[in-house]
Amino acid sequence: MQGGNESRIEHLRASPRHGRLSESGGRPHGLQRLAGPILRSAAALVVVSLALVANSGVAVASGVTKTVITDAEFAGSPPNYIFPFSTLAYFSIANGDFEYMLYRPLYWFGTGSAPKLNGSLSLAQSPVASNGDRTFKITLKPYKWSNGTSVTSTDVLFWMNIWRQKPTGYAGWFPGGLSLPTSLKSFTVTSKTKFTMTFTRRLNPHWLLYNELSEITPLPLAWTRTSLSAAPGSGGCATAAYGTADVACKAVYVFLSEQSGFDPTRPSTAIDALPTYDTNPLWRVVDGPWYLSSFGATAPVTFKANPDYSGPNKPTYRELILKPFTTEASEYAALVGGTVEVGVLPATEVTSPATPPSSPSQNLHPGANNPRLASSFNLDPVYRWGYAYVTPNFNSTGDHGVAGHIIRQLYFRQALQALIDQPLYIKRLYKGYAVPTYGPVPIWPKNPYASKAESRNPYPYDPAKATRLLRDHGWRVVPGGTDTCQKPGSGQHECGAGIKRGAKLSFTLQYTSGTKALGDLMDAERSSWASAGIHVVLSSASSDTVLGKLVPCPKGCSWELEDYGLGWIYYPDFYPTGEETFASGASSNAGLFDTERNDRLIFQTDTTRTSLTAYENWLAQRLPVVWEPQVETLYEFHKGITHRPMDPLQNNTPATWHWS
Repeated sequence: MQGGNESRIEHLRASPRHGRLSESGGRPHGLQRLAGPILRSAAALVVVSLALVANSGVAVASGVTKTVITDAEFAGSPPNYIFPFSTLAYFSIANGDFEYMLYRPLYWFGTGSAPKLNGSLSLAQSPVASNGDRTFKITLKPYKWSNGTSVTSTDVLFWMNIWRQKPTGYAGWFPGGLSLPTSLKSFTVTSKTKFTMTFTRRLNPHWLLYNELSEITPLPLAWTRTSLSAAPGSGGCATAAYGTADVACKAVYVFLSEQSGFDPTRPSTAIDALPTYDTNPLWRVVDGPWYLSSFGATAPVTFKANPDYSGPNKPTYRELILKPFTTEASEYAALVGGTVEVGVLPATEVTSPATPPSSPSQNLHPGANNPRLASSFNLDPVYRWGYAYVTPNFNSTGDHGVAGHIIRQLYFRQALQALIDQPLYIKRLYKGYAVPTYGPVPIWPKNPYASKAESRNPYPYDPAKATRLLRDHGWRVVPGGTDTCQKPGSGQHECGAGIKRGAKLSFTLQYTSGTKALGDLMDAERSSWASAGIHVVLSSASSDTVLGKLVPCPKGCSWELEDYGLGWIYYPDFYPTGEETFASGASSNAGLFDTERNDRLIFQTDTTRTSLTAYENWLAQRLPVVWEPQVETLYEFHKGITHRPMDPLQNNTPATWHWS
């Protein structure tokens, strides 16, 4: 075992790849992110500060207040969707952050180091349950849209009517009857600031708030139309009683989606709406702290402070610029060159390793900041509230359907997992700035949901065990080559149903390009799998391409393994249950993992106050995905910027930043 470990270290040292880690995500909103900034010398900072002041039109003078902050987008992950109601193809952290700057969700989460409700930033008071946890009354706070109208109960009804006409149009929907809007029996507007939601059955109030009401974003009445020439509010969707205007709401939904760049009636038809985001009158009506000043697919995104923002944490500077980068290297060069003041340190530029926690009760102990940044930047590492993984396609038609049959075999997924050396990758690739993933519930940061069993790795690195699993199930193992099935059939020591004699353990794996650390991880995993005769052909593509594949294909599609980068973050479904990601038929269950027991365990956590223990322990054993290390985000903030510590949801809240 030690010899195998040493061989893995040698591979990592010799790795030639120049890829790079990408976001999201997550949501993707689940699907997440990473990336990296860094900055410059004090002399260069003076030059850049003067340039920023000059660009903002403010006279250059000693002690002048800066009015611009430039933030680096995650490399290769620009926002590409503005309507805050999207399918999985656009359900990314990049888009979530972008949308949240403009349009506030009903409930905001992330308080300090905890992924919990943030009442001060929420648009509504906490719901009040009654009727045996079937009815919930909600009161809105006094917020306004930038066109002068108030955020009202009707704006929430508008969202629910849009969702009602096409439940599957939003990536947060899942089958089984518990998801909004399926579970909603009635929605009653009792006043401009009060509404009542009654459900078809009893629900866990904590789950409902954290995973369902958290999905809602009130929509302005100005969007209730079916063309830009139509009068705002003329679409007949927002003010209609809940569930009575599906035809009208479909027309409004299609129009708003098209204006954002997606045609629900022809999903494969491309619409280039990005150049219109900053001029379209729809998107100028906001209730967040910013409005969009300029936007381009490959150009900086510029926000200006919304003078009509009625919430807390009003921006104290005039302009926020999000600067795009295609690669980690170009982003790092820009940071060193002094054109970005907030960003993320790439793992490749870490010069002082962190000491990772040995148990969930401990925190990561960061090393010293990168020497090129130490004088001007503060390093702020943050745990993610999620997990990292490779998605296997249980219904893959690859290799004439053989790939899907193999992936459905638990022993095969166990072999894949037993060849993932998480401690080594954390040490060698991420220099201590990562924590292991063992199951669907994060074990870091410390939280009340992670079980003791899940905190211990069910499948530690064990090449001998992986090889034995394959041999015991009828495979001729060829280390460094490609294994072949010698014993077809469904017996205990046979390859499995649908796998013929001579079938090969050969697969394709596509991952997000742009991040060297992710490319190195893919090389490391490929090499480790090859040691047991599992042949994996790697390729990389843009984040949009990879995410575009990660949609369920019930009738089958050819992709076999996909790695978006940093996996899933619980956002905007913050309670780490699995109805969106692992329930049968869920819109974010891209790999089509499907078991009756898993669905039953999820149902219990959603409808009762049952803990997550039984669900998470069982799913950690069943391997719906291949778990990978969860990389910490290494934020770098210019020392002149005061900011609150980033929370594990990594909500982008630049309205809380200000120049000291």
